[in-house]
Amino acid sequence: MNLSATLTEVIAIEDASQVGQARRRAQQIAASIGFDATDAGRVALVVTELATNLLKHARLGEMHLRQVPCAGGQGIEVLAVDRGPGFDAERCLHDGFSTGGTQGIGLGAVSRQAQVFDLYSDHRGSVVMARLFSRGTKPVDLRFGISQHAQRNESACGDTWHLALDRKRISVLVVDGLGHGEDAAVAAQAGARAFAEHPFDGPDQLIADMHRSMQGTRGGAVAVLQLDVDSGGLSFAGIGNIGARIIAPQGTRGLASHPGIVGVQYRKTHTFSYPDAGGQLLVMFSDGLQSRWDLQDYPGLPFLHPAIIAAVLYRDFCRGRDDVTILVMQLEMPDE
Repeated sequence: MNLSATLTEVIAIEDASQVGQARRRAQQIAASIGFDATDAGRVALVVTELATNLLKHARLGEMHLRQVPCAGGQGIEVLAVDRGPGFDAERCLHDGFSTGGTQGIGLGAVSRQAQVFDLYSDHRGSVVMARLFSRGTKPVDLRFGISQHAQRNESACGDTWHLALDRKRISVLVVDGLGHGEDAAVAAQAGARAFAEHPFDGPDQLIADMHRSMQGTRGGAVAVLQLDVDSGGLSFAGIGNIGARIIAPQGTRGLASHPGIVGVQYRKTHTFSYPDAGGQLLVMFSDGLQSRWDLQDYPGLPFLHPAIIAAVLYRDFCRGRDDVTILVMQLEMPDE
């Protein structure tokens, strides 16, 4: 199975008119992936509830919409992201509980409509995530999340990513084309195409293939991570400033890259090996995200769905002046 880049669409929610805008856009995405009227109606209900809650409780926020390329079927991911006062997540999921004098049916209704649901809230704000798929399908939800955004006022994103899985292996790529905009996107996509041809070749070989493919472009930073699911052994190689961390209960381990620009010039590639990484949390990110974050500052967050983690990192640590990709994944195969 191969999954590749899907850009996050962001709709600001600052007044009531934008609730309708978010609902209509989500329904368009649902229709484009084959949802019927009933399933599109579920999407509309979820987006309306979450966007309305942003206005009621946080006064403003964002809706993040993304097509989800999961095993077993296409779906839509909806995230409500805010910097409001936070809420008691457990109590708010019970129908009838409200912090705003309303009927208190919002989050309970959302959790019932979505096949995958999770949330996080503290004094810095809240993120609520719902993934919806067509009724009658049994999609395999990967413990995998992406928050990917072009630089403000740009339509093309110079970052890209690719994820390949077979029965026993996982191979992950993040590329940051030099600069931003169309030319950076051309460079990144050239690298991703080369990776996708043989994603389970060794990281050294993959980066060499991407170097040839990206010649004649601006080039970029590249990182490749592979996991052998049976042994838990992890291999990693990177050129440039793609950040990569493995997060486990006993602590966080940064993964080392070498300097250079793939497609232009670099001295060498070295694949580092790390044992017993299976089941741990991977975070890979381009330099549009600041590096001074620590998930230990967010109690309980590392145990939640990776899409929630990616959205929290974007909210709190995006530089705002470059493309940004945040890829978060539990290093394990999904349950069938």
